Amino acid sequence: MPLSTRHLLGIKHLRPEDLHLIFETADNFKDIINRPIKKVPSLRDVTIANLFFESSTRTRISFELAERRLSADVVNFAASGSSVSKGETLLDTVNNILAMKVDMVVMRHPLPGAPVFLSKHIRANIVNAGDGTHEHPTQALLDCFSLREKFGSLEGVKVAIVGDITHSRVALSNILALNMLGAKVRVCGPPTLIPRHIASLGAEVSFDLRETLEWCDAANMLRIQLERQDIKYFPSLREYTMRYGLDLPLLNSLDKKLVIMHPGPINRGVEITSEVADSEQSIILDQVENGVAVRMAVLYLLAGT
Repeated sequence: MPLSTRHLLGIKHLRPEDLHLIFETADNFKDIINRPIKKVPSLRDVTIANLFFESSTRTRISFELAERRLSADVVNFAASGSSVSKGETLLDTVNNILAMKVDMVVMRHPLPGAPVFLSKHIRANIVNAGDGTHEHPTQALLDCFSLREKFGSLEGVKVAIVGDITHSRVALSNILALNMLGAKVRVCGPPTLIPRHIASLGAEVSFDLRETLEWCDAANMLRIQLERQDIKYFPSLREYTMRYGLDLPLLNSLDKKLVIMHPGPINRGVEITSEVADSEQSIILDQVENGVAVRMAVLYLLAGT
């Protein structure tokens, strides 16, 4: 079965069956990338352009690795030092790249809605690798895939998303995906960093970290996105850490083994300590590994639409 859409613009554009298809396909690709020969010819003769108008390390490398594992031809584009810095528009930039016979575009952009805008003007498949504070669909997919590995099914699993919800594209995509898969979602953080409308998306709201950790089965700890904040949302990082940071004494005081997640990059000692990030309860490195398999699945399925 193909995906119900020819682009991956956001989780809100997918159906539950799309998520299950991506996960089942990712299961097969995860087996492949753990073999001695990790490459398959699935996207041979397909050309993919990675357009990153924002700085990125993990997501860009993960996509590029996924593309090369599928034997695609890869073109990397960075806005710095390009014609964008000379005033060229997004559409002109992409059309010039497509004129070189590119089949698929993976794009990260600082403006919300940029991938949707692009999908209405070009014929290539678009994969949203993060647009502003809007969505980051492949991160949500790999997070849910990692939880699915841990719990078997997400039906009824309680997941807490802790931290800077207001500026996080990861939070929105995760809430949408987790709800679609039957999980129960709660967001937790300072009142100034939780949008008023968040409950309408199907997420509970809490301002108490300990109570939230006692409630949930898994906690996804988000970093404070200082680069997106134009005003101060809390007095200091030290105070934030005291109230919403997760350290080993707090983790060990819980009467259960909590699954710890983080989308990266980690601000160690702020939202999470090194002892927690590197503990047996952490699946952060599993998320990184699963990111390649999930992105392989997305690219493979979109190439067939």
